[in-house]
Amino acid sequence: MLSLFSGIFKVQQPTERGFGWADVIVLAIVISLIYAGVRLAIDTPDQIAGPTISLAPEALPYYAIRSVGRMAAAYALSLIFALVYGRVAAYHHRAEQILMPLLDVLQSVPILSFLPVVLLSLSAVLPQAAAAELASIVLIFTSQAWNLVFVWYQSLTTIPNELNEASTTFRFGTWLRFRTLELPFAAIGLLWNSMMSWAGGWFFLMAAEIFTVGEKDFRLPGLGAYLQEAANQQDYRAIAWGVATLLLVIILLDQLVWRPLLAWADRFKLEMVESDNPPTSWFYNLLQSTRITTWLGQRVYRPISEALDMALGRFGQPATNPEATVRQRRPWPAYLLALALGLAVVYGLEQAGELLAQVPASQWMEIALGVATTLARVLIALGIALAWTIPVGVLIGTKPRAAAVLQPIVQIAASVPATALFPVLLLFLLQQPGGLNIAAVMLMLMGTQWYLLFNIIAGATAIPQDLKFTTTLLGLHRLERWRTLILPALFPYIITGAITASGGAWNASIVAEHFHFGGETHHVTGIGALIAAATASGDFPLLLAATLSMILVVVLINRLFWRRLYRRAEEQFRME
Repeated sequence: MLSLFSGIFKVQQPTERGFGWADVIVLAIVISLIYAGVRLAIDTPDQIAGPTISLAPEALPYYAIRSVGRMAAAYALSLIFALVYGRVAAYHHRAEQILMPLLDVLQSVPILSFLPVVLLSLSAVLPQAAAAELASIVLIFTSQAWNLVFVWYQSLTTIPNELNEASTTFRFGTWLRFRTLELPFAAIGLLWNSMMSWAGGWFFLMAAEIFTVGEKDFRLPGLGAYLQEAANQQDYRAIAWGVATLLLVIILLDQLVWRPLLAWADRFKLEMVESDNPPTSWFYNLLQSTRITTWLGQRVYRPISEALDMALGRFGQPATNPEATVRQRRPWPAYLLALALGLAVVYGLEQAGELLAQVPASQWMEIALGVATTLARVLIALGIALAWTIPVGVLIGTKPRAAAVLQPIVQIAASVPATALFPVLLLFLLQQPGGLNIAAVMLMLMGTQWYLLFNIIAGATAIPQDLKFTTTLLGLHRLERWRTLILPALFPYIITGAITASGGAWNASIVAEHFHFGGETHHVTGIGALIAAATASGDFPLLLAATLSMILVVVLINRLFWRRLYRRAEEQFRME
């Protein structure tokens, strides 16, 4: 029995890569960019007027459209970025040495601490309205893109060798390989992570729409600003209208977008036996039965697809070895650009060093203590999340009847911003011993557990039906089935989810460790609380020091722990 599945999951000795020169270069570039943003933020005007938010129920459809529009723009940008970035990292070894460490840095940057830098920087060069809109899209993009890149990269690096060899035999170019092999193979993982990205985007959309810094008001017309204004005025009727509208939007998106896409993507499962109970969608069935859909497919989609195949099929060399890196001579402008970037990085490092020199030793001690305590909360939240998401994710991914009931509930629960439920928890937890620390862990858990759950569901859904039948024919009991099939198949998805979930937990610490409730400010010891306090007080040296400390710790953890597990997932648990 073990030999059967060792043939399915390719076993090799994994190659481990530690913290190297690429990480140092990436960190230097990021420090320079953060300093540039902080410098622009310092030079912005002291007072900026904000918009008036109406609490009339008839304003909610307009606010909902504005919020969904921002989410859609950020998601489209995230998907394009993920497809390009992940493919380059997966197929070009030299680029991977830079791009994957950079991805570790980017997904570990505390988004909510960087929001004031982005907003104030953009407001220094753009009109306020344009700066706020663009900053909100950038913020949502940074909450959606990284897990899409990780799952796309993971899919490309785990394509079975026989499929790679088939694409080579048929001499597929870059476009045909992408359309007929890579995208279909990654479709299920990309779809579930898209749902997670969209759900996580609500959390940061709410934060972007209600953002203020001192006298600078960057609020945007949307559901987040509506709910905050209703809470400030203690208008419970308006709060009920806002929450109901948010839930209605989430349900409509689930029924009209995500469920049909899940039913459509089931065709891309890698299996020789069709599932007995494939996912279904009433709206997808409706679209299939309409004449206009058939007409659009024949008259619009097919001609466009064929034209793209003819035009783009000519570009890109046949993939004789997809992972081979093609060496090309670098023209002299590239060296000049590299020199200019290097000088800019050196200047940014020098200026950032001067800003960091203003941080006293006592604050550095606070930062060290804050990093340690926040790390403990992240580990606790991740452990709790793993304990319940693995069994529930497998149940939803392997039992269609359970999925029909639980999947919409999970999608809605994941889409409701954790900050909207947090005040309810605080009412109870503030009266308990250690309530603030429990509240901090709970908010971090509420904001990150869905990354794990959606990845595990995607992994369980992608397990071929014929392998499930094989375990039944062999008479494997439940423990053996989990040990030889389910856990090996889920391992790459668990690691992908854990990386993004841990990064999200560090980001959520900014909200979880420092919050306003009942007219009072509550905080616990942690790096997130330091970042939030520095943002509120405009202490830019402390903000830079705390942010960079968090980034450095998260990158070290990713490189020394998660990245090694990621490499093992690529090489040892390859389904083929």
